[in-house]
Amino acid sequence: MPFSEIARRLEVSPGMIRQRFQRLVREKALQVTVVTNRLALGDSMMALVGIKADSSRLDEIAEEIARQDEVIYLVALAGSYNLLAEVGCHDHQHVLGFLTRLGSISGVRDFETFVHLKIIKEIYS
Repeated sequence: MPFSEIARRLEVSPGMIRQRFQRLVREKALQVTVVTNRLALGDSMMALVGIKADSSRLDEIAEEIARQDEVIYLVALAGSYNLLAEVGCHDHQHVLGFLTRLGSISGVRDFETFVHLKIIKEIYS
């Protein structure tokens, strides 16, 4: 929403909105980021992959997985899986290729794939 629209709704000047916004950014109370829409960029398949890996080499294995182009998000976990990756792929064949490469990474013991059927809620705050 443009600053001018926010100002109109709050009945203040656009300059005041701009100044407050800049102050919040400067004070690090507000961070502006860009989130790409992978589906609009050609990735028609999204999936989560739970990964079981050798705990003694977890950082090294995670770095190798993070280098894969398909990986959007990668976190270390406590629980049944050591790592959870979110991946974006063009089609089923692309997913298969990614999973084949994932399985060939030394230290990856097992993984389970959860293909996104529908995103029900997605927020960035």
